[in-house]
This record gives sequence, C-alpha cells and structure tokens, in this order.
Amino acid sequence: MTDGTIHESTEVQKRRRLATFFGRLADRFRRGEAVPVDDDQSVTIDPPAEAEVDVELTRAGDDVRLDVGLEWPEADGEVETDVVASKARFELYEDAGGKYRWRLVHRNGNVIADSGEGYASRQKAEQGLESVRRNAPGAYTVDESKDEEAPEEGGSNATFELFEDAEGGWRWRLVHQNGNIIADSGQGYASKQKAKQGLTSVQNNVPGAPVEETDS
Repeated sequence: MTDGTIHESTEVQKRRRLATFFGRLADRFRRGEAVPVDDDQSVTIDPPAEAEVDVELTRAGDDVRLDVGLEWPEADGEVETDVVASKARFELYEDAGGKYRWRLVHRNGNVIADSGEGYASRQKAEQGLESVRRNAPGAYTVDESKDEEAPEEGGSNATFELFEDAEGGWRWRLVHQNGNIIADSGQGYASKQKAKQGLTSVQNNVPGAPVEETDS
C-alpha cells in the first residue's frame, strides 16, 4: 500500500481536555475496541494485542516535545477513516410547546444528557449543543456534597456540578461560566459513582457525536 500520512492534526488543548482524550484512548485499548486517534473520533485504529512503543522527549530551544508512537505490521491491525466512533448521537427535536431541544442518546438507547431547557429556534438549540460539545470534555467536576469549587484556571468555560437531589438521587449539570445550565443528566442516579460514570460518558462521546433531527 502507498506510503504516506493517513491523518494529522495540530491543536492547542487545555490539560483537562487532554486528560479526557487520553482517557478515552486508554478505555478503548483496555476494552479491545477500535481506538479513535482524533478528537472528532472520525479516524480509528484497531492495533494487535502487541505493538512496538516508542517514547521520545526532546528539547529544541525553549520548547519541549513529547512523542509517543505505536508501530505494528499493517496486516495485524485495521485503520479506518471517515467513521463515527462516538458511541452516542445528538437528537434535535421540537417539543409539544414549540420549543427546540436536544438530547444525547447512547447507542444502548439511554439518554445520557439533555438540554434541560427549550430554545426559541433550531439555531439556538444547535448553538447550545455545540457549546456542550466544546466545553464538556475539558470541564472540571465539583462535588457539591463536599463543598468543592472549581479552580480559577478552568479546564473549559464550563463546570460539571455533581449533586444529590431532593429524592436522594445523584445528578449532574454542566454550568457555563456565564451561569447558564447548558446540559444536565436528565435523570437521577442511584449512586454518586453512577452519576460520575454518566458524566464521563458524556465527556467521552460528545466529540464527534452526529446530530440527527427527530420528530419528538
């Protein structure tokens, strides 16, 4: 097969979003699933059980560069491009009151996030879900039961707030720095751990999640 670059991207990311990116890779490696190599989850690799790992740390003037490479015979691992590796999709719809809403639906059928509010137009709803797509992966999580606060140097322009509701269930909401709630869990979880797993699933799956319009 012809030699050449299959995919290359360069982007400045904050540490929290980098952590989500590498965490998603680690999770897929651990499960033995195809691994998305780009943030949009449109290029995946399915390496063999063993691969050569090359780690190089270099200095050039005032810059430091860390390169981590994997290498394996192409016949032993599959590479796919133009795929949808996210395990969720955004559904955009008009509710009974004429407002536009979105929900994030996992491939298992569970709604793992929703807009929480209705928007006056489809455009506003789309802007809302794109804000979630941008901010959720790098957002810090604060546990309100521990009276935690997000650090001033945030991972994104929003923060996940984890809290216990009046019925004893655990929920989360994603709050923009302007004070608006841009997403919530939509349901209560039986435990704090389950709620954390839910918001982690959102962080992992909003990048690259396709948007589909539905009737309701």
